[in-house]
Amino acid sequence: MARKVKDPGLGESTTTSAKRIVNKDGSFNIKHLHGKTGIAALYAYLVDISWTHFFLLVFSAYFVLNMVFASVYMLIGVQYISVTPQSFLRDFVNAFFFSSQTITTLGYGAMAPTNIAAGIVSSFEALFGLLSFSFVTGLLYGRFSKPKASIEFSEHIIYRDFKEGKALMFRLMNSKTDVMINPRVTVTLAITELDKEQGYKRNFYQINLERNHITYLPTTWTIVHEIDKDSPLEKFSEEELKQLNGEFLIMVTYYDEAFNEEVYRLHSYTFKELLIDVAFEKAFYYDEDGYTVLDHKKISHTEKFTSSETSKTMSNSNLKKQEAFSQQTNKN
Repeated sequence: MARKVKDPGLGESTTTSAKRIVNKDGSFNIKHLHGKTGIAALYAYLVDISWTHFFLLVFSAYFVLNMVFASVYMLIGVQYISVTPQSFLRDFVNAFFFSSQTITTLGYGAMAPTNIAAGIVSSFEALFGLLSFSFVTGLLYGRFSKPKASIEFSEHIIYRDFKEGKALMFRLMNSKTDVMINPRVTVTLAITELDKEQGYKRNFYQINLERNHITYLPTTWTIVHEIDKDSPLEKFSEEELKQLNGEFLIMVTYYDEAFNEEVYRLHSYTFKELLIDVAFEKAFYYDEDGYTVLDHKKISHTEKFTSSETSKTMSNSNLKKQEAFSQQTNKN
């Protein structure tokens, strides 16, 4: 009998058009309204975004700030930053360069404020620059020091024969050379079903796994959920599984020796990402020197699955063909 679990905080009420609960990057697919804002929220946001996005924001902010201060120096007059007035474009470029030297506290000496207004603005800009670069330096440290799980997941979840029945499987891999110590996996299945009284409702089930804990993970680990009488998927056919509105919510935790603490990673699969009657290709092999070689590009590679019964039938067929060929050869 499938065991339901209480709502883990995701909400039981839903609609058929609801998007997946967990995105591919492990973040929850939730829009926040009227949430708290401030330096702490900004810091958390800037630490979590991608490196590309982070540096684009830093360079954009640097460019915009220098544009603003260059405009102020233009209003004061470029002659007061030791620049001989020329055309508007040339003057603005000189004001921009003076601003960039001031905000970084660099100062080549060729340009300098020569009146009180320019001196006040440049002093304020220098202070603002020191505070800004200190903030960016703290962000860089926070981004490098924040523990992040180094786990890759297979692109699809597969459904195939397993032992005497069927099973669902997905695969995960260690994406770094560090060894993952004591990795543990928990899987919760959320299925959207029609309730006559409450409309569409999410039901949550704790998924039993063949193994939910291993000692260490240097290569790959295929997670297996055997579909038996205790599985919530036991009542569905293959075609019904393809159309099922559900999502596997996965959390992997392990001890990371690089960060010297426990880290976690969230992931999810929907039934739209289900492949039937395929198996994962082996992602590692042994080279000529006997070393284990792990090919990270093969994390999602699959091949046509051949059940043991099919393999046995094919072997018997090949054996009969060989016997027939031997008999024919002997007659000749």
